[in-house]
Amino acid sequence: MKAKICQFLGIWSSRVAILIILSVMGYLLLHIILNGIGVISWDFLTKPPTSGMTAGGIFPAIVGTILLVTLAIAISLPLGLMSAIYLVEYSSENSKFVRLVNSAIHNLNGIPSIVFGLFGLAFFVKFLGFGTSLLSASLTLSVMILPTVIVTSVEAIRSVPNSFREASMALGATKWETILKVVLPAGFPGIITGAILGVGRAAGETAPILFTGAVFYMRGLPTSILDPVMALPYHLFVLATEHPNISKVTPIQYGTALVLLLLVLTISLTAAIIRYRFRKSRRW
Repeated sequence: MKAKICQFLGIWSSRVAILIILSVMGYLLLHIILNGIGVISWDFLTKPPTSGMTAGGIFPAIVGTILLVTLAIAISLPLGLMSAIYLVEYSSENSKFVRLVNSAIHNLNGIPSIVFGLFGLAFFVKFLGFGTSLLSASLTLSVMILPTVIVTSVEAIRSVPNSFREASMALGATKWETILKVVLPAGFPGIITGAILGVGRAAGETAPILFTGAVFYMRGLPTSILDPVMALPYHLFVLATEHPNISKVTPIQYGTALVLLLLVLTISLTAAIIRYRFRKSRRW
């Protein structure tokens, strides 16, 4: 009887917790959509801001966000994947070096984004001399999401059965050929998951780009990776905290938040579809 009561309480506690989480998420989404949908128009999406950010659109910020995310994941995904391959395929899990690296990766994954922003300012902007630029901001974001990419890629590669490796090498394939043609394709859904998490975090962060590459206003688009950029999260931050005429820019704030939300959801949904199709094609 006591066990049944505990089980009943546990199940309903879990249901209530899930309901609370979904309710909060639903309220936030509904609030942003209802307040931002009226601002969304073709001009809002395709024109630069005008009249001191109180009119016009957010086109430079949209393009800047896409550029930042694309460059960041293009830098961090190969590095993270190669690191994961080494940790799983070429090193001993019980060695002191691997344990030290794993500990460092997990600790880096929990560091606040503002710390990465200060690191990017000191190293990429000043020490390497890249200045406040798209390159500095992208490198900073790539360093920030690199631990996430490594952790998820390690788990994806470890999930591939050893029988796949053994069968490939028994047919005469080298270790690198086995990794390239067997292990990575089989672990691709998990690797894509890491990329999705990295993209979502990179697209929504303000602190790392605050010091390294984002600017308040640009009428045009960057013509070089050494040019600064506008970005949706920084644009939203400036409108919400520093603009002198809050009443006029409040609708633009909600419109910007809605566009950022839709952008992240679109990227995540596209990657999720790709991941689903690869998982569906699995035969193990």
